Amino acid sequence: MAPALSVASPVPTTKSASEGKPAGAKSAVASCVLHKTPITPPLAVGAQGIYFDLADGRRIIDAVGGAAVACIGSGHPVVVEAIREQAGKLSYTFHQQLTNEPVELLAKTIIDDSEGAFALVGFVAGGTEAMEGALKTARQYFYETGQTQRTKFIGRKVSYHGASLGTLGAAFNAARRAPYEPILDHETFHHVSPAYYKRFHQPGETEEQYVERLKNELEAKFLELGPDKVIAFVAETVVGASSGVVIPPKGYFKAVKSVCDKYGALLVLDEVMSGMGRVGSMHAWQTFGDGVSPDIQAVAKGLGAGYTPMGAVLISRKVADGLHSKTGIWQHGYTYQAHPLCCAASLAVQKVLKDENLIANIRKQGALLGNLLKSGLTGSGSVVAPYVFDIRGSGGFWAVEFEVAPAGAPKLDFGGKKFGPLVEARCFEKGVMIMGMSGGGSLDGTVGDHCMFAPAYNVKADEVQRIVEVFIQSVEELVQEALKA
Repeated sequence: MAPALSVASPVPTTKSASEGKPAGAKSAVASCVLHKTPITPPLAVGAQGIYFDLADGRRIIDAVGGAAVACIGSGHPVVVEAIREQAGKLSYTFHQQLTNEPVELLAKTIIDDSEGAFALVGFVAGGTEAMEGALKTARQYFYETGQTQRTKFIGRKVSYHGASLGTLGAAFNAARRAPYEPILDHETFHHVSPAYYKRFHQPGETEEQYVERLKNELEAKFLELGPDKVIAFVAETVVGASSGVVIPPKGYFKAVKSVCDKYGALLVLDEVMSGMGRVGSMHAWQTFGDGVSPDIQAVAKGLGAGYTPMGAVLISRKVADGLHSKTGIWQHGYTYQAHPLCCAASLAVQKVLKDENLIANIRKQGALLGNLLKSGLTGSGSVVAPYVFDIRGSGGFWAVEFEVAPAGAPKLDFGGKKFGPLVEARCFEKGVMIMGMSGGGSLDGTVGDHCMFAPAYNVKADEVQRIVEVFIQSVEELVQEALKA
């Protein structure tokens, strides 16, 4: 038997958001796992609700759901039983040969809850697969309907859509793209400005004027590429990790949809992080879409809540009819597509959300989280206040963005290390997991540090208070240490 790993507390790293998070000190026994961190992370041996138990005896509060995934926490008996029952009944079907009961029920549940926006659902095994599937489905729509000249996608800068070559191309996160830049498809994928008013508006420019400028920029990109050659405009409804919960300016999606409609292109929304209840509505566009729904949408994290790998591509009636107009099949597919265990788990998660009224709860607790962050970080006399650039969020999705060199305050120097990851590491030492990142406030990834919160939808008020208390203590300590250095 192999010896158990021995792991220590996480230590700060100088890695940026795209290069991984602060992880555990080097283990006594070398890990054989190819980790996405420079050193082996701490070893979790159990979890219940929003708490993780570590091998060294510590209990950690998960305030970010891993990566906005664990929307009902761990160990929920309804989901656990659903997985157990399905495993004993039917563990696998290959989607081209057989369908299964969980996938049919889950698809109907999603369609019934979509306010008529969607007609069909395709299931995959995660967010990257969902976005890859969304891109391929958009192209297939035009292939089936005879517009084969459409070969271009327009995305946004400072965005993230997944880790495959296709999704890295559609997105534009400088650090994540860097190793693969020479092999990305620059002929297919093109980009316009982020929809981030506070960082990117011009002096004196109102939010309405900013939206109009972005609309004009998008239209200009259509005309530059050839308006009949664009497949789709691709965007995160609410920006996830790249910039940290950036809410779109009012009227933005109505404006960009009008451009897509004018030139016959599709609107593809990435709600891998922000969807399935995370912002306080089942779909983020129901809150921030200006009455606009997408032609194609990707969801993942909150769909299966981390109990199994899960993602989905949701398509409108227009797109569904287009796919059926020629071959009549979805050309996109993977071996584990529509997996019975994954669908059974996700169906149980959706049942829990409804039966326990959890989306309403996360709206309530999310409002508390936001209020506590604002009052604790921006109050008069706070040593942290000069360095808080923005506090923003909705439902159970919040972020605090910091500016380490603001006008009128001493610059914070962390010896070349990034503030966001340092805050994450300090919070972990105090028993709370958040997500700390850097580089989301500029096109080149050199400005902005942000910390994100995405707790489970069944989080309680006292847990929210503890999360914010530890976070503020951690930020204050790091700022004071930097000012004394």
